[in-house]
Amino acid sequence: MSDSKNVTYFTSESVCAGHPDKICDGISDAIVDAILAQDPNARTGVETVAGANQICLFGEINTTAKIDFESIARQKVAELGYTNQAWGFGPESSFSNDVHQQSPEIALGVDGDDTGAGDQGMMFGFACDETPELMPLPAAIAHSIARHIDAAREDGTLAWLRPDGKSQVTVRYEDGKPVGIEKVVAAVAHDEATSAEEVRRGVIASILQPVLASYGYELPSDENIVINGTGLWHIPGPESDAGLTGRKIVVDTYGGYARVGGGAFSGKDPSKVDRSGAYAARYIAKNIVAKGYATKCEVGLAYVIGQSLPLMQTIETFGTETVSQTELHAFKDQLIDTSVNGIINKLDLRRPIYSATSAYGHFGKAELPWEQIV
Repeated sequence: MSDSKNVTYFTSESVCAGHPDKICDGISDAIVDAILAQDPNARTGVETVAGANQICLFGEINTTAKIDFESIARQKVAELGYTNQAWGFGPESSFSNDVHQQSPEIALGVDGDDTGAGDQGMMFGFACDETPELMPLPAAIAHSIARHIDAAREDGTLAWLRPDGKSQVTVRYEDGKPVGIEKVVAAVAHDEATSAEEVRRGVIASILQPVLASYGYELPSDENIVINGTGLWHIPGPESDAGLTGRKIVVDTYGGYARVGGGAFSGKDPSKVDRSGAYAARYIAKNIVAKGYATKCEVGLAYVIGQSLPLMQTIETFGTETVSQTELHAFKDQLIDTSVNGIINKLDLRRPIYSATSAYGHFGKAELPWEQIV
């Protein structure tokens, strides 16, 4: 009988909060939070575009809230570390606002006592037992690296860092179980006075090694660590590459390890099931794994505009289940009502909690309501 193992690899990436797309997610979610703080029943669909020395808002809202869109956008850009005009983008960049009143045809579907879905779509939630946060290991480590890059800049550990950056992690699996870190990639913007060699040493020692150790893994061999693949990166942000809300949905979810739905999250109020439905699906999947009913679980939901209840509810456990499908669905039904209002009320989503989701993924953060284990 052969003792050979089935060896596979999986790679996920993440990006820092100052990445151009994440700047846009951050602005859009800061606007959502500001509106919900005044008007919990508001409808928002806010899109941000960031380009060289430009910040532009688009989208639709329906709210009684009075907010200063421009001030929120400029403050967020400053918070993210864009404080040097030489980088071609910052709080002083030109600003335009083309957000308009929500379409009455959309409002028809979501207004009233029994909130209907704000759009059609399918959403997926996933959980597995690879990490304490019940996230896939490649995505969890990639997010942690991106978070630590930002922290090292903010606290001065690596004072030469500039906002913007990326991470990528390849995990080796044997018979479906993670056993090691095969490759790690990091890209960081830094000042001109710091050499590529110093950047490499600092990122490995202050970021990569402690992050991998926190998950119980060692660094891969030196040739399997790539820091700034082109050798240099001095100008961060939208001066180098434009950003757009919702363009990092794979980063926002499970790093490609599980299916993703048809819509992005940031900028949307919870009547938009792209957001609330995906959160409910994660809540169900995580609780199924946490209860020991499966070691891997993917939950699928699908909605149609104007209707409250999902058209589809599926639970896939990839052969790892310890109870029947009937029992899994009964547990789901006891856990949460998957109507739009049921999700919003159970997870208390009509409040300003969304800025916490705009970087390092929407899942795996213990403080968020859809991450709670019952």
